[in-house]
Amino acid sequence: QKNRSIPRPSTVFERRLLHALLSAVGNPPLIVRLWDGETFGEVADAIGTLTVCDRGALVKLLTDPNFQFGEMYAENRLQVEGALDLIMSELFRSIDRGSKSTALWTKFMQKIRPPRPTHMRASEDNIYHHYDIGNDFYSFWLDQQMAYTCAYFQRGDMSLEEAQIAKFDHVCRKVRLEAGMVVVEAGCGWGGLAMHMAEHYGVRVRAYNISREQIAYAQEQARNRNLEDRVEFIEDDWRKIHDPCDAFVSVGMLEHVGRKNYKQLGAVVDRCLTADGRGLIHTIGQNRSQPFSVWIERRIFPGAYTPTLGEMTSIFAPYDLSILDVENLRLHYAQTLRHWLQRFESHVAQIEEKFDPTFVRMWRLYLAGSVAAFETGAYQLYQVVFNRNGVNDIPRTREHLYIDDSQVHA
Repeated sequence: QKNRSIPRPSTVFERRLLHALLSAVGNPPLIVRLWDGETFGEVADAIGTLTVCDRGALVKLLTDPNFQFGEMYAENRLQVEGALDLIMSELFRSIDRGSKSTALWTKFMQKIRPPRPTHMRASEDNIYHHYDIGNDFYSFWLDQQMAYTCAYFQRGDMSLEEAQIAKFDHVCRKVRLEAGMVVVEAGCGWGGLAMHMAEHYGVRVRAYNISREQIAYAQEQARNRNLEDRVEFIEDDWRKIHDPCDAFVSVGMLEHVGRKNYKQLGAVVDRCLTADGRGLIHTIGQNRSQPFSVWIERRIFPGAYTPTLGEMTSIFAPYDLSILDVENLRLHYAQTLRHWLQRFESHVAQIEEKFDPTFVRMWRLYLAGSVAAFETGAYQLYQVVFNRNGVNDIPRTREHLYIDDSQVHA
């Protein structure tokens, strides 16, 4: 009787299909090893090894690589030897080189797994899925302010904490906050930016978010910092914002809005912004319009989409809002994510105890893959500053952005 514990060797047909897949994605400098020891790739050039642990995993990778790479890694049926972020960077570069041969198949598989909707009820489910999994989980690897967006590394030797504060100041200077102004923040996360604006710039802030855990945390922090009279954290959807404001700020929310809703977001800005008001939208973006990562959208960020700059104009153009400045902080986000990944790895034991090994591998891949996406230019990070058309009270240079921090936090 045959020993069923010994898997059957790979077939010639399976090996040919794997070779064809590697060619289609640009032959990345990796060794690919099958469960029977059969290997592919040039050892001298390889920066890591991918081991496909069983025949079923190979079949899934061959038929749906964009989605199943993440699934098989999370299930430990695709094992990685080497620095995961560097390996993912090489895969991104290789896939881009082979994009013409894979574009049609990718488009077909996107139809099978369309992104989640972003209407009001669906948005609640999407946000709960990602953000309401425990503040303690995020505290393991975010900074002290619990800022979950791109930091700003004015100096290369900045700590993550310093760089997140620098990002807060960079945003505040761009919208030229002055004492007594009223600010609306759409999508406030754990409240760090809103509290920073109130504490250091003397403004009043109304900050909106639909994550229950984030809002509860932000309200508690505001009480602890005696900022309740200057910051109001409101658990509600951005579509319900009606507050008049001198500045409208949104940092890291547009990715959740959905491309079909950009004009509606512009309408919210238009009805809230005073005649001489200004605003800033900070978002992950991309150079050419294409669907968000199908695996990340399904497992990490349901409903997510990252716009091109051209697509973002549908927020502003219908309401005659003038774009004043665009800055791309792509490499700052790659550096931010490296900090997050390092901190995540230092707390793996606690995270695994709270969840399970599959969860750890899933989030490790998400963070490492995000490092790679920003490092290679697959993703961008846009900050777009705007105001009402015809308002001429605007800086003639960018000098106001680069003042000494001690002037603000003295």
